[in-house]
Amino acid sequence: MPGSIFQGQAFNQTRQRYLATELAVAQTHWSRLRGLLGVSEDDFRNGRGLWIQPCRGVHTLAMRFPIDVIYLDREFTVVHLEPNLQPWRFSPVRLQAASVLELPRNTVAHTETARGDRIQIKMNVEA
Repeated sequence: MPGSIFQGQAFNQTRQRYLATELAVAQTHWSRLRGLLGVSEDDFRNGRGLWIQPCRGVHTLAMRFPIDVIYLDREFTVVHLEPNLQPWRFSPVRLQAASVLELPRNTVAHTETARGDRIQIKMNVEA
């Protein structure tokens, strides 16, 4: 996330609530592998998120804080949720997932996001 030139938003269309207003994207081998490593919990709050694509599962190895993980299919429908995924864990692999959103813990609960919800992702490249 640090130094990412991509920024965007993730919006739950079903619930009419923002999941992330400062969304970075990880879509290269190295950016997907790095994920949130090196990011502090204080830097990953208040509307921040990471969209990993393609992705069917994540890990929190070497992380120091829990996160919420939302799995999306190709149509951006929520197919699985892993709220409060603790550090040093592996999330389950979901073959129907095309990408995942990594969000600050409690985002799923605060936005009442559920399986079947439709998510809109808008990405813009900063100048």
